[in-house]
Amino acid sequence: MTARSTALDADVRRAMQSVSAAAKRGLGDPALAELVQVRASQLNHCAFCLDMHLTLARGHGVRERQLDLLAAWEESGAEFDARERAALALTEAITVLTPPGSGKGSVPDAVYEEAARHFDAPRLAHLIALITAINSWNRLMVTRRIPPGSTEW
Repeated sequence: MTARSTALDADVRRAMQSVSAAAKRGLGDPALAELVQVRASQLNHCAFCLDMHLTLARGHGVRERQLDLLAAWEESGAEFDARERAALALTEAITVLTPPGSGKGSVPDAVYEEAARHFDAPRLAHLIALITAINSWNRLMVTRRIPPGSTEW
């Protein structure tokens, strides 16, 4: 598979980077931000973003065991605390808006309410923005077939 285009328009790239950076700053927890971005990238099959955010996660002190078990976080016992679980559940609900067979695209109230228990309103807004941003990045990179480690994006 080869890349379909070499670079994003500079204005688009800067705007996307600004949204991502603002969301991360507002969340205030770089390790959690990386866990969320890795999980969304797993769901979206974005090798470029997985490669990038796994490296960043390690740099922010995310434990290797958490990274190893992230795809099965719901079944991983106490490996993820309640706050991380709430963020990961919200990540999955936003990333996969339409549950199989439901016929509707929405974030379940229980998932949103659990996240709201663990994040104050500004941090919850930044978490939602971060999840939205990584989903946008994933779609840009997957659609354009940008390979892991590429500098041409």
